[in-house]
Amino acid sequence: MVAGRTVEVTVPATSANLGPGFDTLGLALSVYDTLLITELAPGELQIEVTGSGAQEIPRDASNLIVRTVAHVYADVDRPLPGLRIQAENGVPHGRGLGSSGAAVAAGILAAKGLLEGDVDIDDADMLRLATEIEGHPDNVAPALFGGLTIAWMGEHGARHKKLLVHRGVSPLVLVPSYTMSTSAARSLQPPHVSTADAVFNLSRSALLIAALTQSPELLLDATADRLHQDYRAEAMPETQRLVQALRSAGFAAVVSGAGPSVLVLADGPGRRQDAVELAESTTDTPWDALLLAVDVRGGTVGESSGGLHVTA
Repeated sequence: MVAGRTVEVTVPATSANLGPGFDTLGLALSVYDTLLITELAPGELQIEVTGSGAQEIPRDASNLIVRTVAHVYADVDRPLPGLRIQAENGVPHGRGLGSSGAAVAAGILAAKGLLEGDVDIDDADMLRLATEIEGHPDNVAPALFGGLTIAWMGEHGARHKKLLVHRGVSPLVLVPSYTMSTSAARSLQPPHVSTADAVFNLSRSALLIAALTQSPELLLDATADRLHQDYRAEAMPETQRLVQALRSAGFAAVVSGAGPSVLVLADGPGRRQDAVELAESTTDTPWDALLLAVDVRGGTVGESSGGLHVTA
């Protein structure tokens, strides 16, 4: 078994929705999955994982990264090589921080790196391929490209626009020990909403773009939502309780993605510790506080000649 090219991939966590921007807005955050992926002889597969979710991640062809790499190779009509995947997972799994989107983005970037010099996969191709696997572009867009992204489905498929976030925006993520299934959270959504609620979210989504890029002092009003968070509250009452307590105290707090983590978009780094202290005193659930930055680069891939220490 002869090893071929090895690429190193880094992909950030993401938080989707950001309150009113349901299935549209996403933000890349400074927590990362890091992987080394090596070409092996066809049919060979080795997967080593440490970090979040390591015990639950498949070590066979059903692995999401493997399926994504295979999807890319099939799309460009190239034979799939064997793969050795060594992964360190920093992105919390099942917590509303885009772990599946990060895996898909990692697979796309790995395939891009392994195919470099043979096939050119541009940004539009990467987003298209990632959306075909993930189903929605709101998580994969910031995972691939970083920053604040607006994602939508256009006439020719998934599209995105990347925006730079105001330097006064300071993200805090409060992560509980329990998990939430994205599919379960989506099942709680009603099939229809009122015109009043739709107009409310349209106005807040527009305001949120201005708040995140120009006017952080507007973040509390801009993150209000009537489309999805209240409907999902029954599945994660401690999350809803914390969001309400934080918002009552003036913090721009929302459910991160499908939950159950809580994202606080503070209008300065000093305010975050106040939010952490409020979280500690509000619910019976312990919250792991992640004081983060907005990741501006997104996922990266480069050829590697070194090694990544992974304990399986």
